Amino acid sequence: MRIRTRTLQEVWGLVAHSLSGRLLALTILYVLASGALIFLPAIGLYEHELLDDHILSAELTVMPFTSPGGQDLPEGLRQDLLKHANADEVVLKRPWQRDLFQIGMMHSRIDRTIDLTGDTLLKDIANGVECLFDGGARTLHVIAPTRIRDATSIAIILSEEPIRSALLIYARRVIGAAAFISGLTGALVYLTLFYFVVRPMQRITRAMGSFHEDPEDAGRILVASGRADEIGVAEQELAAMQRDLHGFLRQKARLAALGAAVARIQHDLRNILANAQLASDRLAASEDPAVKRLAPRLMTAIDRAIALATTTLKYGRAEEALPHREAFALRPLVEEAATAALECQPPGGFDNRIEAGLTIDADREQMFRIVLNLMRNACEALHGEGTLTVTAGRRNGAVEIEFSDTGPGIPEQVRAKLFQPFVSAARPGGSGLGLAIARDLARGHGGDLVLVSTGREGTVFRLSLPMTVRVRTGALHTRAP
Repeated sequence: MRIRTRTLQEVWGLVAHSLSGRLLALTILYVLASGALIFLPAIGLYEHELLDDHILSAELTVMPFTSPGGQDLPEGLRQDLLKHANADEVVLKRPWQRDLFQIGMMHSRIDRTIDLTGDTLLKDIANGVECLFDGGARTLHVIAPTRIRDATSIAIILSEEPIRSALLIYARRVIGAAAFISGLTGALVYLTLFYFVVRPMQRITRAMGSFHEDPEDAGRILVASGRADEIGVAEQELAAMQRDLHGFLRQKARLAALGAAVARIQHDLRNILANAQLASDRLAASEDPAVKRLAPRLMTAIDRAIALATTTLKYGRAEEALPHREAFALRPLVEEAATAALECQPPGGFDNRIEAGLTIDADREQMFRIVLNLMRNACEALHGEGTLTVTAGRRNGAVEIEFSDTGPGIPEQVRAKLFQPFVSAARPGGSGLGLAIARDLARGHGGDLVLVSTGREGTVFRLSLPMTVRVRTGALHTRAP
């Protein structure tokens, strides 16, 4: 008993919790429902056919008696003919009289009358269902049209038992055939759906589970089957998503490795830069005019290098310092960044079209890093040919700065991931961190850095910064343009 209960539980678990089991159960259910819709009309029509057979037998039996000389037949022959009527009584109705042929026992009462002269399918169904479920030892009075000459109708009186017995046998056969067809159809549909739908979906779910266990293992990425249907598209999209996620995790690992490496060399690098700073201080005391002119620039570069070495580790940990805002003129900062990028400045020149009186409220050091990264990327993309133009203005409550170059443009395959770390659009040897750092710094100010356009005519980046000022309470208020 326990084994049967466990088997039933396993079957129910398959049907209730698996897609293939549900498909099998629903297919069998739908086919059985279709068989039930066919079963009722079949029972009604079969009962009608049985009654027609009894009427035909009665007609053939009494027809010799209605012909000329039929009354002169020998009694023995008459009895032999009447035995084939399949009825106890036959009544032949004529316009002027009714002929009664008593064949079997005489019934004292009639339990049910069935009129086949105006029969319909609904009546046949009702008669068949009633005979099948409520019939038994009843007496039927069946009336039907007749083909006997000079007769208007024929009626027979018989027991319902043989009719019901034949219906029961027929019903069992129909139910058995419906069950067999349902099982066969369900099995075929199940196997078809299992092969074309369920098994590929199981392959996809297994690939998802395997990749979830170790997404950094490239061998766990799903290999698409190459199907052209919806499942094939799902496989391709899942494989693409897994490849992208695997790539992101690799980039994250590289960033973590970069942070660890910077953490190891940060102390030594700061010491080296401190020694360089001491040497630059001694150079500042020199009387050489050229040294005096270049020493402040060298000291500023060393100070920025020290600050950059300190904040590089913070970038690797996604902990960029909050901006310390102050109001300053934008044009001199852009000129200073252009001077720092002179080693890659294009021969065509640098065109600074920013108005002298335009000021912004931002962190000066972070703003310098943003502008310097954008200008170096532009110079490297120009390969020594073309022009870099910087314009700025106030629009929609923000200061918008545009960097336009006349270079060859950014490759299409790079544009979607342009602002991701380690994605370089200018030269193969680049670190791919410049635009990522610049966008992070811009968003830290509440602004953004976007690619406006790129193509054969050149590339345009737009830096947007909200026009805000810091008051003594530390809150940020919007400055009217």
